[in-house]
Amino acid sequence: MSIRLRLTAWYTAILAVTLIVFGCVIYGVIHYYTYSEVEKKINRQIIQIIRSQSTVINLNDGTYNFLFKSPSNFQDTQTFIQVYNYTNGEIISDDNLKRMGMQIPVPSLESKITVGELSHIQIENYSFILYQQPIFAQNGPQNGQMIGLLQVAAFTGPEQVLLNRLQNILILGSLIMIIFASTLGLFLARKSMRPIGKVIEAANQIQKGADLSVRIEYDGPEDEIGQLIGTVNNMLERMDGFYKELEDSYAAQRRFVSDASHELRTPLTTIRGNVDLLQRMWSKEPEDRSNLDEAALKAMSIEAVGDIADEAKRMSRLVSDMLSLARADTGHTFEKEPVPLEVLVEEVSRRAQFLPHDAEWITGDLSTLNGLYVYGNKDYLQQMLFIFIENAFKYTPEGHVLLDAFRYQDQVGIRISDTGIGMDKNDVPLIFERFYRADQSRGVTEGIGLGLSIAKWIIDEMGGSVEVVTRLGEGTTFIIWLPTIFHAPLE
Repeated sequence: MSIRLRLTAWYTAILAVTLIVFGCVIYGVIHYYTYSEVEKKINRQIIQIIRSQSTVINLNDGTYNFLFKSPSNFQDTQTFIQVYNYTNGEIISDDNLKRMGMQIPVPSLESKITVGELSHIQIENYSFILYQQPIFAQNGPQNGQMIGLLQVAAFTGPEQVLLNRLQNILILGSLIMIIFASTLGLFLARKSMRPIGKVIEAANQIQKGADLSVRIEYDGPEDEIGQLIGTVNNMLERMDGFYKELEDSYAAQRRFVSDASHELRTPLTTIRGNVDLLQRMWSKEPEDRSNLDEAALKAMSIEAVGDIADEAKRMSRLVSDMLSLARADTGHTFEKEPVPLEVLVEEVSRRAQFLPHDAEWITGDLSTLNGLYVYGNKDYLQQMLFIFIENAFKYTPEGHVLLDAFRYQDQVGIRISDTGIGMDKNDVPLIFERFYRADQSRGVTEGIGLGLSIAKWIIDEMGGSVEVVTRLGEGTTFIIWLPTIFHAPLE
């Protein structure tokens, strides 16, 4: 059974119970007050009847004769009087009862009759309220015994008709209300559940993988269903974002594998070509190498081995860089500790002058680093700075490369600027991607395009950031921002 049917059934059941209880209360209250008025009327009339009756005693045969005269004002009422004589079985009826041709049922002498008790009876399918009062002998041989019975009955037909009609109205009205409420409840339940149907439809589309951009339209109030739809829409939005990120990750992975294969293919081709050359030269007998003397053969062998060594070093750097990035992808981090910046940057500056370069190497003012510490790793900090410096040397065939530092609030900026070839501003957001190299640098400068990706990872791990300012043909400036942890001047 669906939720809307269960809700409708619950609503209908609760309404039915409520209507039954309400109807019973209404019927009971009206029944009580209706018959209460009739009973009061009977009690008033009984007093008059008792006062008007008299008895005549006949002691000759042990029987009693009753002389009874009903009040004259009872003829136009719906009150009926009957006196029964248990000694001779005589029944005395008033004029009203004689006109109706009815007789009130008489209980046996052994029946227990309570004085003043009112009861409801049916006489020939007519409703009456009956009052019975025993008549006791006050003298003679049966003194103190019940010898007769006074019965007063009030016709309650109109009241019974009224109560029957009320009962029918309550039952019929309750049935109509239940049917109407069930129909309306089912309609409202379907309308209320319609947004949930949209949720199910959207979930089915997601399950089938049709479209993660589906959103559930809802213009109702911010009730539980509205909150549910809002939550589902937010979940769909996040899933869509995660899916796009996953697609981007897969695309980056495929691009990474493709670029890595391309970068590895070149040195492998060079190594294989030189090995094949060496095999051909040294596999022949000396007399078969008539066109090569020993000196030429040695020079060619040394050149081939040198090419093999250079390409092997290149492959080693590539594999090392790829291993570093693979560790970064798996969440690998490095141990951190407070590192004094001035000593580290001065050491990097000193060693940088021995790197291959054509541009002039200039070390600017580093005094602002005195006493500044960052929370990081010394080896990785040096690797990151050397990546930026080597990159500056690589793309600056003439001019100069400058290293200096400055401080702003609780951060320190290490600036590496050059007057090299620069790059287009559209390339700036892409330079930290793996294997990316600006078009103007491809084929002109050596490199595999992983250095800046590694440097960016190191900076991110240390909670820093990098700023790039460049102009095509005029040079590039990198500013590495690192958060400082404390300041302690060094001697």
